[in-house]
Amino acid sequence: MDSQPERSSKQNDEHKESFYEYFLEDYWDIFVGIASIAVAFYFHHNHSILLSTLFAAVGIGSLSLTVSEIAEILSERLKEPYGSFILTFSAVAVEIILLYIILLEAKHNIHILDTVKGGIISAVIVDMNVLLGLAVFIGGLKFIEQEHNKETSSAYTTILYVSAMALLVPSLLSRSDHTPQVVMEASMYIAALLFVFYIVIVIFQTKTHTHFFKQTARSRIFRLKRKLKEQGREEEEEEDDDYIFDKFPNIALIFSIFLFIAIIALGAEVFAKDGVVLAKDYGISTGIAGLIIAIISVSPEIATAIRAAKNDEIQRVVNIAMGASTVSILLTVPILMLLAYQSGIALTLDFNPLEVGALILTIILVWKTTDEGHTNYFEGISHLMFFTAYAIIAAFF
Repeated sequence: MDSQPERSSKQNDEHKESFYEYFLEDYWDIFVGIASIAVAFYFHHNHSILLSTLFAAVGIGSLSLTVSEIAEILSERLKEPYGSFILTFSAVAVEIILLYIILLEAKHNIHILDTVKGGIISAVIVDMNVLLGLAVFIGGLKFIEQEHNKETSSAYTTILYVSAMALLVPSLLSRSDHTPQVVMEASMYIAALLFVFYIVIVIFQTKTHTHFFKQTARSRIFRLKRKLKEQGREEEEEEDDDYIFDKFPNIALIFSIFLFIAIIALGAEVFAKDGVVLAKDYGISTGIAGLIIAIISVSPEIATAIRAAKNDEIQRVVNIAMGASTVSILLTVPILMLLAYQSGIALTLDFNPLEVGALILTIILVWKTTDEGHTNYFEGISHLMFFTAYAIIAAFF
């Protein structure tokens, strides 16, 4: 029989193992992210562009996950629709940083502008096909059918459709008998119009029609929450309180988000400079380059959406996917246009036919799969099929 000191020693060892296990599980993304960006800088200075780009991408993805998790804590405190608003805004901030730093490379290579434009459209394609598709597919396999507020998809598809039509204006002008100066002026007007539209939508979403973006009472999520309480899941929730950011006040969480975004910007600089050279050396098309940028910036949102779908929180999935797509157009475009103008770069909004066509078809597909207020795994796989087809075309376009 074990003596008291031996039992105490074993308990201490088990406690230490448990502590290290939870510590690694909670903070691996921070350590991996910072270490990867540091290694990326090392390879960058040693002119190993493949390794520097790879490690920069890993660092950006890991720290983007950290930003997403902190934003998720903040969003849970603020509730819907403010919660999803915070999540989407934090993810789009990373997207804007990536695209802007890549945009600066256009001073040396004008063709980089095509990659930036591809990144803008690809963010929407990835959000509404990969993010929404994966989450709906996984959630559909677990729950057969999931319900959400159909007013949400109705509002967002209308917003996205109008935004896509607005982006058509410079694209059509560039393919008709108009000078580049006219296309530039039209692009600036459209960017300003999109920003005004964004302000109206923020008021609509957070003030006058918040009920459009909240979960309906019919959803299983309410039954699920009761079931979780009956099973004594409160203890598991208490364990999550050990996560240091759970103890931060809201202002500290906001500061933390900006701090990690600043570190991401350092990695983005390496990723942009070496990634551009790498894409040229390996003959990577601008469409695929845009998809890679989008997937890196959207990957934390994908993880968040999948977790929500597994918990039968499909309303949150719809809010994140369609909300992020909306912000990607209405906020990313005006900000990038402004930054490009200040940097002396002629960025116009004349997207190629593949990008515009894929954007409009994506909006139509999302409208058809979400307008009835419920989803299933077949609708999820439909989005994934669409994305795969688009990626194949983009690789050869």
